[in-house]
Amino acid sequence: MSADFSGLSVALATPFDASGDIDMKAFRALVRHVASGGADVLVVLGSTGEAATIVEDERDPLIAACLEEAGGKKVVAGTGHNSTRQTMAWTRRAQELGAHGALIVTPFYNKPTPQGLVAHFRAAADAAPGLPFIVYNVPGRTGLNLTPVALQMLWQNAQVVAVKESSGNVAQISEVSRTLPPGKTLLSGDDNLALASIAVGASGLVSVLGNLVPKETKQLVDAARAGKRAEAVAINNRLLPLIDALFVESNPIPLKAGLKILGLGEDHVRLPLTTATEATRTRLKEALALAGIKV
Repeated sequence: MSADFSGLSVALATPFDASGDIDMKAFRALVRHVASGGADVLVVLGSTGEAATIVEDERDPLIAACLEEAGGKKVVAGTGHNSTRQTMAWTRRAQELGAHGALIVTPFYNKPTPQGLVAHFRAAADAAPGLPFIVYNVPGRTGLNLTPVALQMLWQNAQVVAVKESSGNVAQISEVSRTLPPGKTLLSGDDNLALASIAVGASGLVSVLGNLVPKETKQLVDAARAGKRAEAVAINNRLLPLIDALFVESNPIPLKAGLKILGLGEDHVRLPLTTATEATRTRLKEALALAGIKV
C-alpha cells in the first residue's frame, strides 16, 4: 500500500463504557461507519482517541480492531510521546501489527530544539524502517510550534512523508505549502480550516467531524480538492456550526456527546476530561439540524 495520505483522514474517537473500559464493539462499529462513509485513512490513537489516557495493554487491541474493520482503507496509528524511547517502541509495534503509517506528534512538554526533533524522528525511523510518518504539529497541546524552517529539516528524513498542520495559522500553513518538497504531503489538522488550507495547497484533512458525518466531510474535501469552489463553500457553510460546536469544550468531549446523539456510542470520557454540559448538547443538536442530519 502506498504512502499517500491525501484525501480525508478521520481521527477516530475511542468509545468507553460506563466503567471507563474501552467499548470495543462500539469502536468497531465506529470504524465501519467512518470507513463506509468514504474516509480514505483511519487514524487510531490520536488526540481525538484520548490516546493520552489509553494504557499500554489497550493499544494493540485498538490498532488490530481498526485494521480488521477498515475495509481495506489505510490505517495510521498515533505513536508519538514526549519520550523518544516510548515513541520508538510504539512505532515499532504499530508496524509489527500492520499499520500503514504512524502519526507522530512533536514531543510535548520537553520543548526540544530543531536538532532534537530531527534526532527524535530519526530514532523513530530506525525503530520502524520503511514505515511512513505523518508529523503532527499541534502547538495548542504540545507547547511547541513546528515552524516551516524546522519542518524543512524533518523533510530530509525519507520516512517523514506528510505533516498534519494544526497550528491554526493560515499564514504558516501557506508557508509550509510554498516550501513543500516534491513527494511530501500537507494535511489540514483543523476541520474549520480545511477549505482554507486546501486553497493554499493542502492535499487533505485529518478530521474530527468525520466521526459523525464522514460522507459530508468527504464531500467537502473532494469538492475543495477538485477546485469546485461554490460547492465546497456551500458544504463548508452548512457544516461550520457543527464544526464549531465540536470545539466549544476540549476535544473529544463534544464529539462523544455527538456520537451519543447519533446512536454511534456513549458519551463517556476518561478523567481528567468530563462529559459535555447540557449547553453543549443543545448546541450540537441544533448544529446537526442545521447540517441536515436527522437525530
